[in-house]
Amino acid sequence: MNIRILMILSLLIGIGAVLHAIVPPVIFGVKPDMLLSMMFLGILLFPKLKYVIILSIATGAISALTTSAPGGQIANMIDKPITAIIFLSLFFIISKTLRPLPQAVILTAIGTMISGAIFLSVALFLIGIMEGSFVAMFSIAVLPAALLNSILIAVVYPIVQRILKRTPQLMMT
Repeated sequence: MNIRILMILSLLIGIGAVLHAIVPPVIFGVKPDMLLSMMFLGILLFPKLKYVIILSIATGAISALTTSAPGGQIANMIDKPITAIIFLSLFFIISKTLRPLPQAVILTAIGTMISGAIFLSVALFLIGIMEGSFVAMFSIAVLPAALLNSILIAVVYPIVQRILKRTPQLMMT
């Protein structure tokens, strides 16, 4: 494993943790998961299974430590690795058909919705209020988070790509 890549991934997790902690609640006290967008950015930049597994476990742990959602600790630890593997699979499926920026934005929106669905399913199951609340919570929390994460990736991804192109030793894995 490339230490430089691991350092970049850890910086992304750190940035995501700070964003996750300082982003105010949007609707009814629900906060969008900004740490998730940093995980997606890491996967887009370094799409190798070994990095994705490390990144997703670390992201799940940090997310679990900083969540205020009931049942969120367990839900985050389950959600992040599953979402990361699905995201990576989708990345490989559509990587040849779209240009990098639209691909990043679309994958981030889809990945956020997948993550939200898994998170809500686990959390609502754990606290025992699954009936009727999933659709409402998905509409209130996940869809705005998908929009917010997509906008963030649309802004940040091209900047990070330009920076990495200037440091070619980082791209050798």
